[in-house]
Amino acid sequence: MSGNTPRKPIRKAVFPVAGLGTRFLPATKAIPKEMLPVIDRPLIQYAVDEAREAGIEQLIFVTGRGKTSIVEHFDTAFELEHTMSSRGKNLDVLEPTRIQPGNLVTVRQQVPMGLGHAIWCARAVVGDEPFAIMLPDEMMVGNPGCMKQMVEAYNDIGGNLISVLEVPEEEVSSYGVIAPGARISESLTEVTALVEKPKREDAPSNLIISGRYILQPEVMRLLEGQEKGAGGEIQLTDAMARMIGQQPFHAVTFAGRRFDCGSKTGFVEATLALALERPDMADDVRAIMQRLLA
Repeated sequence: MSGNTPRKPIRKAVFPVAGLGTRFLPATKAIPKEMLPVIDRPLIQYAVDEAREAGIEQLIFVTGRGKTSIVEHFDTAFELEHTMSSRGKNLDVLEPTRIQPGNLVTVRQQVPMGLGHAIWCARAVVGDEPFAIMLPDEMMVGNPGCMKQMVEAYNDIGGNLISVLEVPEEEVSSYGVIAPGARISESLTEVTALVEKPKREDAPSNLIISGRYILQPEVMRLLEGQEKGAGGEIQLTDAMARMIGQQPFHAVTFAGRRFDCGSKTGFVEATLALALERPDMADDVRAIMQRLLA
C-alpha cells in the first residue's frame, strides 16, 4: 500500500472484555475487571474515550457471562438522570457514557480460548473492513491518545499497525515482542517478525506490543483455523505473524505513557498518576502521599 492508495477508514474497534479478572479477586467476583474505577471512571471508559478521540464510530465488545454491567454503563439511566435533574444537578458528568443508538454491539465468547479467539468472535460485525483492537487493561495516556496516533499513521501508510513500547529486557518474556526492520520515521518501524512471550535470551528486541492494533480483515480468516499456541490458547500474535510478508506491517512507538492495569501495582500507579494531574485533587493526594512516606 502506498501513501496515495485509497483505503478504507478505521470505523470499528473491538474490545475484548470477556476475561475473568482472576488477578483482582475477590473484587472481580461480581464486578467485571473493566468496571473497576481509576479515580471516578471505570477502566473501560478510558479505552472508549481513546477510541472516540481517534474517530472510531462503532464499538464492539466481546463479552462473557457476568459482564452485563459493562454494557449498562453506556446505556441511558433514566431514573438516575431524572433524579439528578429534579435536584438541579448537572448531567455533564454522564456525557462520556452516552453512545449513539446502534453504535455499541456485543458478541459472546462462550469459552475462554485466548485473545485470538476473542477477536475471531467479532468477525461477523467487523466484516470486510480494517479495524482497531483495544485492550482495556492497557491504559494508554497521551495527547493525542495512542489510537489517534495509530490512525494517523494508518492514514499515511496503510496495512497493519501495532503499538509498541520499550521495556527492560528482563520483562520481555511477559509480552509479545517485535523483530524490528527498517526505520520509516522516528515513530514508525517496519515489523519483520513477532514472537509471543519469548525467553529473554530468544527475544528479537525489547519492543513489546502494547495493547493497541489496527489490522486488516484477513486476520479473521487466519484465526478461523489456527491451532492453539502459547498457554494452550489461540494467540492473536501467531495470526499476525503469518500476515508479515503478505501485507505491510509496521509498529508505532507510542508517544505517551502506559499503565498495566491488569496488575494490582499498575492499577495503583495509574490511579496515583492521574490523581496527581487533576487540579481538583492533586494537592490533597500529594499531601497524603508525603504523609504516608514520612
